[in-house]
Amino acid sequence: MIAKTDPRTYLVRTLGCQMNVHDSERMAGLLEEAGLRPVEEVPQLAARATEAGDGGADVVVLNTCSVRENAANRLFGNLGQLAQVKRQRPGMQIAVGGCLAQQMRADIVKRAPWVDVVFGTHNIDVLPALLRRAAHNQEAAVEIEESLKVFPSTLPTKRDSSAAAWVSISVGCNNTCTFCIVPHLRGKERDRRPGEILSEVQAVVSEGAIEVTLLGQNVNSYGVSFGERGAFAQLLRAMGEVEGLERVRFTSPHPAAFSDDVIEAMAQTHNVMPSLHMPLQSGSDRVLRAMRRSYRRKKFDGIVQRVREAIPDAAITTDIIVGFPGETEEDFQATLEAIQTLHFSSAFTFIYSPRPGTPAADMDNQIDPEVAQDRYERLVAAQEAICEADAKEFVGREVEVLISQSRGKKDEQARRISGRGKDNRLVHLSLPAGVEYGTDVRPGDLVRAQVTYGAPHHLVADSGIEGGLFEVRRTRAGDVWQERNHSAIPANAVSLGIPKLRVGSSS
Repeated sequence: MIAKTDPRTYLVRTLGCQMNVHDSERMAGLLEEAGLRPVEEVPQLAARATEAGDGGADVVVLNTCSVRENAANRLFGNLGQLAQVKRQRPGMQIAVGGCLAQQMRADIVKRAPWVDVVFGTHNIDVLPALLRRAAHNQEAAVEIEESLKVFPSTLPTKRDSSAAAWVSISVGCNNTCTFCIVPHLRGKERDRRPGEILSEVQAVVSEGAIEVTLLGQNVNSYGVSFGERGAFAQLLRAMGEVEGLERVRFTSPHPAAFSDDVIEAMAQTHNVMPSLHMPLQSGSDRVLRAMRRSYRRKKFDGIVQRVREAIPDAAITTDIIVGFPGETEEDFQATLEAIQTLHFSSAFTFIYSPRPGTPAADMDNQIDPEVAQDRYERLVAAQEAICEADAKEFVGREVEVLISQSRGKKDEQARRISGRGKDNRLVHLSLPAGVEYGTDVRPGDLVRAQVTYGAPHHLVADSGIEGGLFEVRRTRAGDVWQERNHSAIPANAVSLGIPKLRVGSSS
């Protein structure tokens, strides 16, 4: 049983994109600064956790997304489950933030009156104050700002990973895609100054991070708000000067603003990883025009070609929407042709869903759901075949994997760990005999291994086979994980480079 003097606990659940994940880390940081503890750090609360996903916490925050049509259904489904929990747990508070909160505002409380707090994308910083206000007044506290008050990256943070960090370089978007609600909910683009970004990157590296992902709704238009063309390429090059930073990624660029100086910076900066996620959305110029995407296939194809010429081992991924209003079978065939020609390593595929407040939602020529579903299934099948063929080409190659913290029960039973290669592919590795997770190899360490199997969405490196390679490079990130988890550090451990553990031969 928890003593009354113990601090209240919290759980933040993220429903959405990388930007939401970044915002959730800020929410967690604010709650800890206010004196709350993450519920997972209080094991005795596990007994009161329920199937509603509350974790047994006193405060549950749902950080919502509004991009897909089912976002509202998903939110209110979660809230419905939490209602029963709250009735049985006096003093529990429920908060809803993120894009759907920015859009629905007080309507959330009208539909779910047991919600205590609603806050938007522009005022994350007020979360603790709203929780206190709701408790004091015994009524819901709803506060939505129309424009950004405090840049999220200036707020306290609680990062889930000791090895990897998100760093926001901009918020908002100046594009006017007819299917997208983001500019309405996140506002016009606002860029941080380069010095502020570099200071944050250096700070997270000093805390142990060896990988940083630069975030923005359209990262390669970075600099537009302070009038400096080429600012993003300059920022990428500056990342190469940060001592101790081993991996740099960014998401997501817009093809219309993608320039050759960015490609050069990617190719020439040693720690910028060979991976690129660039949304195509459709292979049809007619549909791209209707989407108000300010590029055409010829421009997109040219970017992909130049990236592959400069970075031959780059993994290029994309987003694709099928069933956009007015899409014909001919348009869809152009999309199928595009994925065959461009050979994406993977694709996030979606059936178009109308979002209230967007121009596309009011178009007359909406596609029949059965037609859209058929096209979606054909697209997925075609892309899966490409992914599988691509993955099989990796068998026999060596990969360097940054070990992640997440590990399921099956991983423990199978003595398996997972992480991401330089090109961001998911890699599962089996632990050699005598090698223990958490001591010999830790989350945040880098492992060099040989791929033994390729599946559409992951690679496998089985070090148990004869001559299997499993070479560990201990890092500062692994040291930080070990310190956080109160593990005894072996007497002979030396961080960042040595010792190395090698199993088998690399031949």
